[in-house]
Amino acid sequence: MKLSSRMDRVIESQTLAMTKKARELSEKGIDVISLSIGEPDFNTPLNICDEATAAMKRGETHYPPVLGTLNFRKAIQNKLLKENNIQVGLNEIIVSNGAKHSLFNAIMTLINPGDEVIIPAPYWVSYPAMVHYAQGKVVEIPTSVENEYKVPAADLRSKITNKTRLLMFSSPCNPSGSVLSETELDEWVQVLKDHPEIMIISDEIYEKINYGERTKSIGSYNELKGRVATINGLAKGFAMTGWRIGYMAGPAEWVKACEKFQGLVSSGSNSIAQAAGIEALEGDQSEIEKMKQIFESRRNLMRDLLTQIKGLKVSNPMGAFYHFPDVSYYLGKSTDDGIKINTSSDLCLHLLSDAHVATVAGDAFGNPNCIRLSYATEEKTIKEAILRISKSLKKLN
Repeated sequence: MKLSSRMDRVIESQTLAMTKKARELSEKGIDVISLSIGEPDFNTPLNICDEATAAMKRGETHYPPVLGTLNFRKAIQNKLLKENNIQVGLNEIIVSNGAKHSLFNAIMTLINPGDEVIIPAPYWVSYPAMVHYAQGKVVEIPTSVENEYKVPAADLRSKITNKTRLLMFSSPCNPSGSVLSETELDEWVQVLKDHPEIMIISDEIYEKINYGERTKSIGSYNELKGRVATINGLAKGFAMTGWRIGYMAGPAEWVKACEKFQGLVSSGSNSIAQAAGIEALEGDQSEIEKMKQIFESRRNLMRDLLTQIKGLKVSNPMGAFYHFPDVSYYLGKSTDDGIKINTSSDLCLHLLSDAHVATVAGDAFGNPNCIRLSYATEEKTIKEAILRISKSLKKLN
């Protein structure tokens, strides 16, 4: 069978690939601990589930508008104004099948072949994959654990050319967990305001999992009005990964293009999940706060355990639920049977086969010296996983 040539531009998600490998080992009866997938291990709060049931009983089971239901978009509009100081009209919001869908819509409706897209590294694995599919050119800005994986404004400025069309980033960041402070955002804005041709995608899906003070959204800056697409959703902060609801708020013309594109591909998003989304945004937030506190405790536990492992360089992530240690100390070493660990991908495969712990290589996130560890699992599992990793790394020589 001959498939279309565009399939050559589709890059498989390395997080999903590692999860698949771990699952295959588990199916063989091997006790595998997975620290590879980015999903809260909590169930969706019951008040949200109850609203979904109520919506079904009310008959909200029909095709919704492509933009999203009016009531859910009103809830998003209120949330953005109240929590993010972003004022948008209802025609400047579109609901999609997850934030990933929102990102894909935004890129496919904006990027032409040859357009340059600046992406700070590390980044979520799907960012460059989406840009490549749109035939754009990815321009990475490297960072390191020493500067908490953050991009100084001067580095941002140095990457801008006359072909730059878009800047896209996440804060809190997947995979590093770094969070841009208001001062750091201010400095970025001073650069971006001098380049009105550059659009911005701000991925704020981990917004609710922030261990410091709430920071500003770049979409709230008047200097950038009409240029920012704020992407968010319900998956991470509300433990609603399976509900597949995300949204984009941005310029009306961009949103209208996304509506046209989404109408071709998938039409409107799940009507019942949108009704539950209103409760998520406007209902009791106590369970959301509890989840964040538990994540913070797990962050501290994993950080303390990782810092005890010789050679690892560890940051203190201020958001999301990942650690992204620098493992370069172990690159170039060999296993007992003489297999050389040349890359972080080699190291992750070694940890999976030797320690039976699934992690994700930093290569996929734009930083080949690191690996990503998710702490979205209970503390006893974290302790056992890091113990196994520590023992496995000690055997390398």
